[in-house]
Amino acid sequence: MKRQSTDVVDKTVRIGCSSAFWGDTETAAEQLVTRGHIDYLVSDYLAEITLSIMAGQQLKNPEAGYAADFVKTIEPLLKPIKQNSIKVLSNAGGINPLACRTALQQAAKAAGVKMKIAVVLGDDITALSDELRRTAVKEMYSGVPFPDASLSVNAYLGASGIVAALQAGADIVITGRVADSALVLAPLIYEFHWAFSDFDKLAQGSLAGHIIECGAQCTGGNFTDWRRVADGYADMGFPIVEVSADGSFVVSKPDNTGGLVTIATVAEQLVYEIGDPRTYCLPDVVCDFTQVSLQQLGEDKVTVSGAKGRAPTSDYKVSVTYLDGYRCSVTFLLAGLEAKSKGQAVATALLEKTAAMFVKKGFAAYTATHIELLGTEATYGEHAASQSWREVSVRITVAHPEKKALVLFSREIAQASTGMAPGITGIVGGRPKVTPKICLFSCLIDKAHIQVELDLDGICKTIALDTVSHTESTNLVEPNIDNEQPSKQTSDLPTAGAVPLVKLAYARSGDKGNHANIGVIARKQSYLPYILQALSEDAVACYMGHVLDVETGKVTRWQLPGFHAINFLLENSLGGGGVASLRVDPQGKALAQQLLEIEIPVSQDIIDELA
Repeated sequence: MKRQSTDVVDKTVRIGCSSAFWGDTETAAEQLVTRGHIDYLVSDYLAEITLSIMAGQQLKNPEAGYAADFVKTIEPLLKPIKQNSIKVLSNAGGINPLACRTALQQAAKAAGVKMKIAVVLGDDITALSDELRRTAVKEMYSGVPFPDASLSVNAYLGASGIVAALQAGADIVITGRVADSALVLAPLIYEFHWAFSDFDKLAQGSLAGHIIECGAQCTGGNFTDWRRVADGYADMGFPIVEVSADGSFVVSKPDNTGGLVTIATVAEQLVYEIGDPRTYCLPDVVCDFTQVSLQQLGEDKVTVSGAKGRAPTSDYKVSVTYLDGYRCSVTFLLAGLEAKSKGQAVATALLEKTAAMFVKKGFAAYTATHIELLGTEATYGEHAASQSWREVSVRITVAHPEKKALVLFSREIAQASTGMAPGITGIVGGRPKVTPKICLFSCLIDKAHIQVELDLDGICKTIALDTVSHTESTNLVEPNIDNEQPSKQTSDLPTAGAVPLVKLAYARSGDKGNHANIGVIARKQSYLPYILQALSEDAVACYMGHVLDVETGKVTRWQLPGFHAINFLLENSLGGGGVASLRVDPQGKALAQQLLEIEIPVSQDIIDELA
């Protein structure tokens, strides 16, 4: 049951996360509300790709642009939420949080439940677009200039607006773009009266948010050793963090649910999409996760401690979406002898034919084309196995400045079934649709330019940011001897053979814009030196070269010695990333699975141990 102690030092706060992305299961919220004994229910709907999708929807309907799933999921739970004094925090507002609140207010009225619903505003800085363009703001990764026209411009706000909403008595807080972990950090600041200068506590609270923000990914979802969890997939337990006043916390899940909470499942989520673990920059704190400690407290309970924090930078990260023409993707099954060769021939012919038609009709050329023969290990690049495939899915994705050109492409696909190679059995989903190609542009903006507001009961008030010192961006990274390659400790290890990385480690991958992140955690501390010796930056760049941009691709490695982990950042490896990418894996979710097959030279003792 919930701890009711009025002593801040002794009490704990239980927070459950019911959503990792827009489209996640509707069952998790009910599970946490009815079986989780939680104080707070949070839900994260905004991956970097999501604002692009919401911006596209709002182009068609000005009242759209928020996660309607949130309202549908919370509506039947409003009574038990109220009865159990659970507070609800969500970034489901997307780029239209006021419309989200209106929909939720209507649902609460219909259910006969009175709720104080607050909205945190200020992240939408579209009005500053001209100023950002005029001051020559650059993309923070590629250095390209601010786009000529933008669909949405949203800053990643921190916890201050949510804290103010809780202090004002809100039962439900809806935000637009905030840092994902701020949804968890804010109630901890509120409950424990942390100051915005308690940087180590803020780092721990942010880590708690990072661990659970992706839902079941810390309770066995996407886990390397998936067979240990598979029996529980039908009723996966969603995560709960029980946080103490010093910031340390226990990760768990509701009793009698599927899934698994171990050091390994939590560690995989910890390294997920963090970039440099020494300088994980958030609006309220710069975190250092390199010395984090994980301990198994009991069955499905892991304690987490050791995060360190520094003052945040003076900037907010800003996510900009803009229209860059249109895209169209088609997939069709092709079966029979020489399926791979036939698929390649058909896809190439379709592109050549339509390109010639464009010339005759006065259209420009395709801006990009991409062919993937799914089922032939296309995502593995040169590491694909050589086989005689008899069944493939042919996926062709194209981009063009004009919609009508891609409408022509979509019409010409069907002709292949009767006029090209034998074995085409049908187009998946029918004639493909032409959709806007919405791209992501990330930049930094001084916090002084942004005004955070709280809207409660129709009354808006400005929220003053707590004045704290700032870490200069130029001082973020200090020399790290652990990152020197080759390490003196791993350059001359005795080896007698090689085993696939999966025998030695867990791994998980994800995206940040056009960059991929692969985290690797040694199964045993004794395996780590061999992994470090084999997986240099150059070695990983070579092995994953099929996804890296030939001109700008780059791999950087960092160590997290607190739990025997390594993190790799693969810059410019996702073909543009998100909606802008034409690839079947635009977010790099499968890259860790590929790296787990790389052969690692090890000692005879390890070979014998694994036999």
